[in-house]
Amino acid sequence: MVFSIARKELKSMFASPMGWIILALLMFAFGTYYLNGVNNYFEVMSGSIRPAERYGVTQFVGQTVYGVASFIMLFAVPLLSMRLISEERRSQTMPFLFSAPLSLTEIVVGKFLGLVLFLAILVLYIAIMLSTLNIWSDIDFGYVIANSVGLLLLVASFSALGLYFSSLTSQPIVAGILSFIALFVLMILDRFFAGDPTNIMSHLSLMKHFQSFAGGLIDTADIAYFALFIITFLTLTIRRLDADRLRG
Repeated sequence: MVFSIARKELKSMFASPMGWIILALLMFAFGTYYLNGVNNYFEVMSGSIRPAERYGVTQFVGQTVYGVASFIMLFAVPLLSMRLISEERRSQTMPFLFSAPLSLTEIVVGKFLGLVLFLAILVLYIAIMLSTLNIWSDIDFGYVIANSVGLLLLVASFSALGLYFSSLTSQPIVAGILSFIALFVLMILDRFFAGDPTNIMSHLSLMKHFQSFAGGLIDTADIAYFALFIITFLTLTIRRLDADRLRG
């Protein structure tokens, strides 16, 4: 049943103009930065621009595209997640959802997976773009895989938090704004405590845990952080819906 809900959510995103518009805009943005990265690489290698150090083509282009992707997703995910549950409240279809032969866990996880599958299309799109560099150069596929895994975990975390805020209100716009503010704070949290790296608050930053993936490394500690982050907010969403169901 989880996958049935996920499939329904995925279809609903493609059935709405917003889903296609966001998908097209993001693909255009990523493609533009990819082409700019390739052009800049040729300028550097030809000697037109002389940086302090020269990178391989995979890292040179990849760090631009994945860096931009992690920032743009900060805006895109709240727009996509804000309607997942709040729209059910606004249209007063929550009682029908509660009365369906589904557990709250199946409902929440299904909606979460539907959104993550939609975003995974964009992650796969970026990976395929960078893989085309292998036509004329030997690229570091390990770097591409690590960044793709990190970006997928990052957007999955965004989705889990966005789903939670969507469960708090019947106004999708309010849910989107709250999600964006919370994600923005969590993205730059480590900068507030840059002078004290031992402070536990700095370790809660999403961007801090994405950095190892951005460098081409897959760290199990960072995977564990993202997994716990996702589980925490999915659990909070389930408890929120459970409280609503008990109140009727």
